[in-house]
Amino acid sequence: MRHNTLFYMAFAAILGLTSCTSKKTETMEYSRGEQQVRALWTPTDGTQEELEQFIADNTCKTDSERIALFESLSKAFENIYQSADLLTVELLRPTQLTNATEPQTPDWILSGYSPLAHFSDDMFANKLAFVTILNFPHYTLEEKNTLGKSWSRQEWAFARMGDVFTTRVPASVNTRMAQSLANAENYIADYNIYMGNLRTEDDRALWPEDKILLSHWNLRDELKALYGTEGGQEKQEMIYRVMQRIVDQTIPQAAVNGRDFVWKPSVIDDQPSEPYTRYERILEIAQAYFAEDPYCPTAPTGIIRNFEEGVEIPAEELDSLFRALVGSPQVAKVAAVIRERLGRELRPYDIWYDGFKSRAALNEDALSAETRKLYPDANAFAADMWRLLTQMGFYSEDARNIAHRIVVEPARGSGHAWPCLGRKEDARLRTRIPAAGMDYKGYNIAVHEFGHCVEQVLDMYYIDYYMLSGVPNTAYTEASAFLWQQRDLQLLPGAVRSQHSEISSDEVLDQFWSMYEIMGVSLVDMRMWRWIYEHPKATAKELCEATQAIAKEVWNAYYEPVLGEHDCILLAVYSHMVNAPMYLPNYPLGHIVQYQLEEHLAQCKTPKDFAIEYMRIYRLGRLTPKEWLIQAVGEAPTIEPILRAVERITK
Repeated sequence: MRHNTLFYMAFAAILGLTSCTSKKTETMEYSRGEQQVRALWTPTDGTQEELEQFIADNTCKTDSERIALFESLSKAFENIYQSADLLTVELLRPTQLTNATEPQTPDWILSGYSPLAHFSDDMFANKLAFVTILNFPHYTLEEKNTLGKSWSRQEWAFARMGDVFTTRVPASVNTRMAQSLANAENYIADYNIYMGNLRTEDDRALWPEDKILLSHWNLRDELKALYGTEGGQEKQEMIYRVMQRIVDQTIPQAAVNGRDFVWKPSVIDDQPSEPYTRYERILEIAQAYFAEDPYCPTAPTGIIRNFEEGVEIPAEELDSLFRALVGSPQVAKVAAVIRERLGRELRPYDIWYDGFKSRAALNEDALSAETRKLYPDANAFAADMWRLLTQMGFYSEDARNIAHRIVVEPARGSGHAWPCLGRKEDARLRTRIPAAGMDYKGYNIAVHEFGHCVEQVLDMYYIDYYMLSGVPNTAYTEASAFLWQQRDLQLLPGAVRSQHSEISSDEVLDQFWSMYEIMGVSLVDMRMWRWIYEHPKATAKELCEATQAIAKEVWNAYYEPVLGEHDCILLAVYSHMVNAPMYLPNYPLGHIVQYQLEEHLAQCKTPKDFAIEYMRIYRLGRLTPKEWLIQAVGEAPTIEPILRAVERITK
């Protein structure tokens, strides 16, 4: 694009990178900033004369002025974001952690409070937002991917400064979104299934009384762990039925977090069902998105904002990428391998087949006995983080510095990582640890969350510009988490971290099958949100029915041919669809990035080389997803490498 080329020349000239004159540079660069200021300026901000005077008074005239302003704003934003995040952490502590003692009701109300709800309003009111926009205008995604190929680190940081103020969403609307997300999170965090209360049709209990599993995470992980165990398939079939009833809302209301309610998942009786609560929470978030839309003229829907401004990959591009893999001929070939290993026809829940992992051949009870002994509580895991890092090849000093910046806390839910938003704050690893200690499932999840936290420390405390802290999108932190989670057995005491030459065939098949599973889930999630925007006045019942129809459509097209069962709704079970709107596509994208990283890191000859290269990659910061991966491994996100690898293995 001619305009983009000229604009880049002007931008580069400001930094002394071309022979453009200073006068021409100012005219072209700041005319863009002026244009964006004028688009957001309203009569309440001042008269036309006051606008012209504001632009004249606040436009940086020299490089040194602009750099000084950038540094001042960076410091201010870091302090603001960090302080707000620390307050948010404290307000959410009683609802997210297990060791809280405060009364529940006030805590749950406060968990929906957003300290930054008025931030945008305040910054536009005091004109600091306009100062920022004027001197650091916003670039489109296309411009970042095109011009960013030649940008310096400082130019990238300037561009990210231009992303801070692009809309004027009122505080009341921001608060509404924060409250709806908090309501959904609280609903999901308490969605436990008491497995000891489940009964077969002939009244047998398959689990001990004290077995409690959080939906959907623990249900899924329990199903995975049952492969190869005595009576495992009967239990898998029961979990599958429970999942179906969660999706179609025929699950008894009393079964949700029901300590004393005994029921048969295969039997639908007269017990009152959950009253579409799952879908009410989703619609509450949707209404919050609808309230934001009028204030976002360049990204007028939550879908556009999430993918083009958040993920920075258009939804249509991801949809096409995912369909290419789930519809590939390699799927049937991998399914044939699984069918042979299981010695039976595949069932829908075999989308979670876990037999490719090295731990699948091990006794999970024995693994749990080991992890419970190692980690009786959160403090024990925290004390072992230095060893985990050194086992992965990190130098002792780096391992000590990184571990020092991670706090481990007991989670009410399945666990998550909470990033640090400033350099006076720690990353937080939240993991679920029962009274008996951390079982193997919990350890596996904790290692995943540890991978998030290591990345979060590296691209905050080891970054050159605060405005570049973080990663391109959450898929890229998921890729780090997957890298660590893949090595959970290697990180147990006594294990040897030595395999760097290549990725094993089973590891390739495992990653491919994981992509196949989560891409279908993501397609359902994306299409559900498309339906919501097409039906803005839908009821919870209508959304429930539409979600099932979408899940059936995706299943019948891409999963029924290899897993059987027409009109299966299993792909709609993920809890993320309720409490993390449009987050799910980050997982398959993370798997794609992980595989490309794995191929690249496999060239490392020693654990130390691995750690050094991992640190280099995760210090790139918040470039666009395409540019980040090009600088990390030399190519943009693509499924072609894993398709080729699977083809070689299964031919």
